[in-house]
Amino acid sequence: LVFQAWEQSAGVVVFPNIQLLASEVSKLLTKEIKKILNGKPAEEARLALEQLLQQKGEAEYGHLLLKSVYLLSQTDLRTMWNIIGSGLPAALMQCLYLFFTFPLKKTSDDGETSEDDTQTQEMLVKIMLNMYREEQGVEELLAADKLQSLIIATASLWDQCSHSWKVPTGHVLRTISKAQTKNSIVYLQAVDCIKIAIQNLFKLADTLPACDVCEAASIVLCFVKDSYPVSSALLTEFENNDGYQLLLKILLRCEGSQQNEGDSYLDEILDMLTCLTTCGKTELKVSGNIVHPQLPHFNFEWTRSSGMTVKNLQAFQVLQSIFQKSNDQYLCERILAAIGTIWAWDTVNFFLLEWTLQPINQFIDIIHFKPHPVQVQFFRLVESIVLDLSYVPHEILKKVQYLIKENIVPFCSLTALQCLLSMTKKDLLFSDIFRDSGLLGLLLALLRKQAKILRKSAGTRLHGLEEGTEKELNAVMLKMVAALTVRSVRNTVVLKDYGMVPYIKIFLDDECYRSATLSILEQLSVINYEEYMSIIIGALCSSTQGELHLKLDLLKSLLRILESPKSHSAFRTCSGFNGLLSLLSDMEGALQDSPSGLWAPVGQNCILELVFYTLQGITAALHLDPVNSNFFQRNGFFEKMAEDLGSLGCFWTQGEYQISLSLEKTRTFAEFLDAAFCSSEPFPVWLKNCIWILKFLDHMVKGTLHLESYFKERKPEMGEASRDDDERPQAQEEHPVALKRPGNKLPTSAYRLWGNPEKWETRDYTIVHPGAVCVMVRLLPKLYKDGHSQVSVNI
Repeated sequence: LVFQAWEQSAGVVVFPNIQLLASEVSKLLTKEIKKILNGKPAEEARLALEQLLQQKGEAEYGHLLLKSVYLLSQTDLRTMWNIIGSGLPAALMQCLYLFFTFPLKKTSDDGETSEDDTQTQEMLVKIMLNMYREEQGVEELLAADKLQSLIIATASLWDQCSHSWKVPTGHVLRTISKAQTKNSIVYLQAVDCIKIAIQNLFKLADTLPACDVCEAASIVLCFVKDSYPVSSALLTEFENNDGYQLLLKILLRCEGSQQNEGDSYLDEILDMLTCLTTCGKTELKVSGNIVHPQLPHFNFEWTRSSGMTVKNLQAFQVLQSIFQKSNDQYLCERILAAIGTIWAWDTVNFFLLEWTLQPINQFIDIIHFKPHPVQVQFFRLVESIVLDLSYVPHEILKKVQYLIKENIVPFCSLTALQCLLSMTKKDLLFSDIFRDSGLLGLLLALLRKQAKILRKSAGTRLHGLEEGTEKELNAVMLKMVAALTVRSVRNTVVLKDYGMVPYIKIFLDDECYRSATLSILEQLSVINYEEYMSIIIGALCSSTQGELHLKLDLLKSLLRILESPKSHSAFRTCSGFNGLLSLLSDMEGALQDSPSGLWAPVGQNCILELVFYTLQGITAALHLDPVNSNFFQRNGFFEKMAEDLGSLGCFWTQGEYQISLSLEKTRTFAEFLDAAFCSSEPFPVWLKNCIWILKFLDHMVKGTLHLESYFKERKPEMGEASRDDDERPQAQEEHPVALKRPGNKLPTSAYRLWGNPEKWETRDYTIVHPGAVCVMVRLLPKLYKDGHSQVSVNI
């Protein structure tokens, strides 16, 4: 009744002399247990124990004692010491041994346990956990001589024990393991506990499922690992009795097994094995033979140690052997994660391991046999050597380069090359390293071969996964060459001396290769502007009407190069002006209300974008270049530009306009733009297109068009869908730029080509290209139809 009141009062009721009460109740429970066990056979004693501790009708004396100790064990540490001193730790260990070792025979096949059984088990286990967390509680176990019996039982009878007691027994033994003392270690060593357990586990490893063996082995390994800070005796016993060979055998048995709840014990073994790599008395030494060149900020502090350096190569060799012998994805990924963890503990561990056992160097020879996710994880680990340790592993990089050269598995070669590409982007030093190692020459040779294949197979396509991987490999090779040539004139010269320019050009046609190809060609311009201009202008002129994206990408590349004034003369001598104007000529009728032919499926936004970048290129070539400006004016190119822009179809068509338009209000050009794009007035698409082109010309007059940006940068990817919504109704056509300003108003100062004549004398407006004004003047009359003003603009 007192305990019921105490339990229901949530500890409000306080007992005087509670330590004495705990001691007496614990002694009474211990006495009852010993009475039950005395002289009985094991199975009979186990049944009698269950009857004593369970709540069965009137006979609940033992259950009341157990519950009393359970409640008292949760009070304070002094009370717990009194419980421990009663002899209960040894008595309950004997009970646990019987419950675990001798399962009761069930009268039914369902194997279910009652609620009373579960409650009794929970209380019993909780009392043991509370007692065995204390070193005093572990010391009390040694006199009973049952600890080693239970450990050995888990290693020999795991398949015959009580299933419901497996997990509780594991919890109790792991708790004891964490509280080991010198005396307990001496005791376990004296009875050859670890030796016998290993011998039994070797037998289980041949018969039991892998997850069960892992669960049993993890208990034994806990005692080995947890005892090491106190004494190395159990680790020595483990090593002398082929403990590492046992772990290797068990872990390799996990290969191909289904991933289930047993994985937690597999992970536990791998984690403990990883920790054992730091358990040793002798510090390993490394030669310090750093191969140069190294990154400028690399600094190897030999004397600095975190205390987590590798001292146990045998433990690491188990991890290494598992990766070498297994192709199981989960196992291999866990091994690589363990290696990464060891490196993270102390950066010196990479050097200690790589200069003694060379794990990464050896793994490269077999990595192509591993599953794809393992390959990706492995090369990320290799990449981290450079990115995280700031170290250049020359021997490893040579092996990776050889792997790419052999190309046994394209996906593996692709992943390896992506790893090297990431390194190359880190520091310019790798441009020299990979040139001197022959990687640049290798990639150029492979790209030459692929370019020839592309040229022969023009117009035909391969299908399937192989094509995808091969195509991506080509793309990464181009990116790698681009990365090696950027800011490296020497590597660009190597590329040119290899005669690669004609072959690199071939990759321009495929959108997934284009970005890297243009980057390479742009590097070529550093040593030869004329050759670059000849390639780009030639590609622009030879492109078909349907290759709109190609034209845009070429024009954007051209604009980047034209930022250098040194390129302007090359642009002129390579017929750049003629080339860009020919693009406008080829767009005849592209912006009329109903485009015909090849322009019909192309969205008008894309066409406007092409007009914009074409005019940007011309403006950039004219910018601050008197020779080009004079050449453009003298050859009548402004007049040709006006004619070509007028032929686009938005300024003048032969048919009737679909929308009758009445715009009687006279506006400045800025107000006209505001009305067209920021108001609800019914401006037809053709008129908006006209206004856009006049806007481009307005900036060209000022000489600033090449500095403007109205269109979002496009990032082409493999398998990219079309950017245009061709079936969108014309009335809902969106223009490339939403002219959003505060209050939906445009700053008039930005568009002061037209305005109040009274203010002409005071405006700050500089006409850089008068010829562009003439183009605008030529285009404006085309907004009139049959002599009747459709649009009135105050000029």
